[in-house]
Amino acid sequence: MKSHFLFIAFLSLSISLLAQYPPPAGMVGTTAIHTDSNIFVSWANQCTFIAGAVDIKNPSLGLATYGFPESATGKAEGNANEVLSLGDGGSATLCFPNGIRNGEGFDFAVFENSFNDDFLELALVEVSSDGQNFYRFPSVSLTQTESQVATFGTLDATKIHNLAGKYRMGFGTPFDLEDLKNTAGLDINRITHVRIIDVVGCIDTEYATRDALQNIINDPYPTAFNTGGFDLDGIGVIHQASTGIISKEMSFVLKVYQLNNVLHIAFDSNKTKMIQLISLNGIVIVSGTSDDNRCEVPLNSLSHGLYILNMIQGTQVVSKKIIL
Repeated sequence: MKSHFLFIAFLSLSISLLAQYPPPAGMVGTTAIHTDSNIFVSWANQCTFIAGAVDIKNPSLGLATYGFPESATGKAEGNANEVLSLGDGGSATLCFPNGIRNGEGFDFAVFENSFNDDFLELALVEVSSDGQNFYRFPSVSLTQTESQVATFGTLDATKIHNLAGKYRMGFGTPFDLEDLKNTAGLDINRITHVRIIDVVGCIDTEYATRDALQNIINDPYPTAFNTGGFDLDGIGVIHQASTGIISKEMSFVLKVYQLNNVLHIAFDSNKTKMIQLISLNGIVIVSGTSDDNRCEVPLNSLSHGLYILNMIQGTQVVSKKIIL
């Protein structure tokens, strides 16, 4: 009897190691969804971005600089150019005009710009129902970790689960909120934000990204160019929450103006608000919170140019362009 149980345990382990997940776009059994599919009812309309390194092992190379936050909003273009490159470990947080809910089957899909079915750059996916606390989809990578996948190396989609970037350009990787149904602190019928975090594909344990099983995730590394890392094309909503969760124009911001090298913001609410000033290459220049009806942001140390001002109160987000 004991040997019988040992055999079952061994068999279960073998099945786990040989698990086959859905294949590339166009193949039987794939879950890839084309950007033109009428299954999508809306797209992200706001994006904040924290740039990752060109090469995490060589900080002197700086940060990834390709694309703008706006490149990740709206419908996925399905081409190589209209994307936001995250760099090693970079992240983008997207907001949706009417939220996302847990429906039958997949609820949203994330698009990358891979030029074929094998050269895949991956990302972790997290969601939030309050804009503050984020919860990660349980991902699995069964790619070997004995040798590093090279800069233009290949991956097998059937060994990848719940990681964005599994499919080629123009095809989204779908996610099912049911996977997070027992997560404390998360309302899966009122998702307001989705965060995409680049997988640092390096298998060096000092820098490696791990999946939900603590496997190292091996993907192309290094990608030491300004378009390195996950290239976010868009996020399409399949199951939209009730309208009115988040509107594009929020009443809690009364006025924004510049005077004497200071940015003045007036609110009609004294609830806690987060204020971020972000450069066009995605670097957060100023970040803080305010509980008052007014907020002042000093600008004298900033270079002239265009910036994005994000004002966040709960699930509400207002973004404005600021020219210095």
